Amino acid sequence: MLDSIPDSLLDEPQLLGYQEVKRRSVSGVLALISRTFAIQIISFIATLALTIFLDPSTYGIYYLVSSVVSFLSYFSDIGLAAALIQKKETITKEDLSTTFTVQQFLVLSLLLLLYLVSPFVQKQYGIDKSGMYLMYAMGVSLFLSSLKTIPSIMLEREIKFNKLILPQILETLAFNFVAVYFAWKGYGVTSFSMAVLSRGVVGLVAMYIIYPWRPLIGIYRGSLRSLLRFGLPYQANTFLAVLKDDGMTIILTKIIGTTGLGYIGWASKWAGLPLRIVMDNLTKVSFPTYARLQHDKEKLARAVEISLKYMCLASFPVLVGMGFFALPLVHLIPKYTKWLPALIPLYIYLYNSAWASVSTSLTNLLNATGHIKSTFKLMLMWTGLTWATMPLLSLKFGYLGVSYAVAIIATSSIVTIFMARKYVQFNLFNILKTPLLATLSMSIFLSLSIRFGTSTLTLIAIGVFSSAIYFSTVIFFEGVAFVKNTLNYFKIKHV
Repeated sequence: MLDSIPDSLLDEPQLLGYQEVKRRSVSGVLALISRTFAIQIISFIATLALTIFLDPSTYGIYYLVSSVVSFLSYFSDIGLAAALIQKKETITKEDLSTTFTVQQFLVLSLLLLLYLVSPFVQKQYGIDKSGMYLMYAMGVSLFLSSLKTIPSIMLEREIKFNKLILPQILETLAFNFVAVYFAWKGYGVTSFSMAVLSRGVVGLVAMYIIYPWRPLIGIYRGSLRSLLRFGLPYQANTFLAVLKDDGMTIILTKIIGTTGLGYIGWASKWAGLPLRIVMDNLTKVSFPTYARLQHDKEKLARAVEISLKYMCLASFPVLVGMGFFALPLVHLIPKYTKWLPALIPLYIYLYNSAWASVSTSLTNLLNATGHIKSTFKLMLMWTGLTWATMPLLSLKFGYLGVSYAVAIIATSSIVTIFMARKYVQFNLFNILKTPLLATLSMSIFLSLSIRFGTSTLTLIAIGVFSSAIYFSTVIFFEGVAFVKNTLNYFKIKHV
């Protein structure tokens, strides 16, 4: 059966040259950012509409059910997909067959477990039938997603993200259109169920059109043993991340209720939106890029500096701007004052996102270069802090206590910088200098002017002027040459 995989799908150089890696990486980032910008615009509009049509409690139920399924879905993988992407040698047909077979076995077992635990979840959290149907819909969607694993791995490993983006666009369109339409019609939680199923079907069909692959069944002991050397430690880190986030969400719901969880979910969603545009795309491309450059420390350090600098330049001003504009926008948008209690969590989650834009990139670096034990130690630290602070602070301060804990955990991310510099000697001052100074100048202007933002037009004007101040400051510190170099750097045809 392995012969049914065309050899052309497995033809890849043992080690791509630096210029080729650079070309494909930049092309991939451009493809992802430029095309997913449209996705994020769609998501932005859809999130705004959903949080207008739905109350905080309904939003909280969706957030809870998503966390339950995400927690269980951890067991649908044992790190084999990441091991295939990180693997230095050419992947074999046995690798693909083993990865696919093992994952399908785990996913089907998970769906059975999900069905068995659903009565317990319903009883513990008082979820109605619509909430349970949402849980089942997410389970089906997980199965559909698992069928896309091998084509996704091949495209990521080849750093051909310009092809990978089309299914994501179609999935986003399907999910958001269906969710907003049925929320508008008053279907509540059921809106998410229909949206999740639509996303799963559309994404699967699109992926197999773009990258045809005939699924194979078979587990090969040698291949499995080789992949597990990286996969199991990697998955251990993933488990800690799931335990830290989704596991804690399940616990917190019993303390702060679905309304409080809705406020936290709203704040987390909006604060994470800028990172979905920039950070997710950069880290998706940087993982295989760092893996290909791990043999050359000097070029790897340069790649890290470039990636982090552009990450910070793109994310810092947006996060700070959202903090200043949040209050006036809540008052301007119809039916949006119900989210006023979530503003303090929003500010803290924005602070968390600023740290995440740096720490996530560096943990990605550690994973890509094989330092899994280091990321495991970091995840142990963050998981310990999460479970030590969140329940205690939420019992004392309610949903606000959750955000206070987030601030503590985010600040601990400074440890990531010291750990990453043990292996790669990048220059942190050169990375952060301009983004921080330019964001500071923009913040001073916004602190003086945002009080006048009492209408849509004045807010637009303030936004335009603050953006001009930010970019002017960047040019002042970096020089016009920086802009020219940036344009030249990104002036590369897509693969």
